[in-house]
Amino acid sequence: MPKSFFWSRTDTAGSEHAVLDDRQGLTAQGVMLAVDPIPYTCRYRLTAGADWSTTRLEVEADGAGWARSVRLERDGDRWRVRTGEDGDLDAVLAAAGHPPAGLPGTDEPDRLAAALDVDLGGAALFNTLPIRRLGLSRAPAEQARRIAVAWVLVPGLAVIPAEQIYTSLGPARIRFASDSYTADLDLDPNGFVVRYPGLAERVFPA
Repeated sequence: MPKSFFWSRTDTAGSEHAVLDDRQGLTAQGVMLAVDPIPYTCRYRLTAGADWSTTRLEVEADGAGWARSVRLERDGDRWRVRTGEDGDLDAVLAAAGHPPAGLPGTDEPDRLAAALDVDLGGAALFNTLPIRRLGLSRAPAEQARRIAVAWVLVPGLAVIPAEQIYTSLGPARIRFASDSYTADLDLDPNGFVVRYPGLAERVFPA
């Protein structure tokens, strides 16, 4: 049976609800709502293979006066990236006193070649991808793994290459690091985030 997860954002007013099947890799669809930097709704559809490496991600984000989409598909060591845009997100951001988001997607998909995982900004589900792929939730304490990800920024949906470090802290605890940012994540026995300090708390299942 599919599983349902619901997270409440702790960094802003918002939430994430995902329905997924993790019996053979992962198929998931989710919805995120948030008010920062402007009110938006973000919908995603995610597919990862039996080894938990990502094969496809589709994201749609919209708000008052704008809508954007991006689709990433991995074939071997190449990513195909397609985008769509309606309205003017940058004008909406400027009116609210925020910097522009730039264009969705990427002009250089070859820079994503090393990425086996994707990370969607603000979505607690996506940390599970490398955790399950690398078996980190059951790894010895202090074991660290550096990975490359295709990071999708929200709400603008620009896609950039990024490096992240996941370090096992013992059973059901992982330290996440990216540049100077770190957070110690609490996990359930299946590697899904229960608590992400500064981002989200899972409210279902408790």
